[in-house]
Amino acid sequence: MNINLTDPDLPTLTPEEFDEIDAILDDLRSRYDETPQWEFCEGFMAALICCRRLIAPSEYLSVLLAIGEPGEEDAGSFATEGQAARFMALWLRRWNEVVRALDAEIDSLDDEAAYQPEVMDLRGAVAALPDEERAAMGQEALPSFAQVWALGFMFAVEAWPEEWAPPRDKEAVKWLDGALDAMVALTEDDAEVPTISAFSDDGPPSVSVKRLNAFADAIWAVYDLRELWRNFGPRIETVHAAATPGRNDPCSCGSGKKYKKCCGA
Repeated sequence: MNINLTDPDLPTLTPEEFDEIDAILDDLRSRYDETPQWEFCEGFMAALICCRRLIAPSEYLSVLLAIGEPGEEDAGSFATEGQAARFMALWLRRWNEVVRALDAEIDSLDDEAAYQPEVMDLRGAVAALPDEERAAMGQEALPSFAQVWALGFMFAVEAWPEEWAPPRDKEAVKWLDGALDAMVALTEDDAEVPTISAFSDDGPPSVSVKRLNAFADAIWAVYDLRELWRNFGPRIETVHAAATPGRNDPCSCGSGKKYKKCCGA
């Protein structure tokens, strides 16, 4: 299956199907407690799609989900082959959606064709709870808006650093650095005073204007990175030829003879 091509006939994921993905991840987490939430996976996927090299699922799934063989220590596993197949079917449909969005020509992130990451506003969700429920949750620190998505993106970048190494072109380096800086900024906590609700006009304030602007910058950065690496293409490995000894030098085979009377004869 070629995961880099889009199929316009594939339907977009429904809210119920995103819930199904969450349920599979919850089940994986019962066997490996470091299994990430979907928002992290969403960021990880976006980075893979932008990556200079097309990385196959056989290579990245073990990095993202720590998938291992049943019974393997410190590793999770799908409960059944059917569960694994279902996860991949949903994953590849979402992959298709993201590729289609990032390849679309848009002028604004408000465009229906624009990439809209699946992110959560946990602070807003908790702030909207009744006082008793909110108090019962204690003082647990909650991630900022889109922070987990950005962390997932950068996790993939750090997992394959050779694919994100700066090119030789100076302008491209500025482009790359600016895009990655925008993503890294989103991995930081939103320390500004929240003034608006991310997803509701009448919800409790949970996000700062600066944070929403940083989120928009990060989405545009994904577009920039996708275009950057498509222009450069996969890296070409440099082949270094071994130096040939001079005719009167000792032969590199270790015979003790001069090169001209041994391998160079």
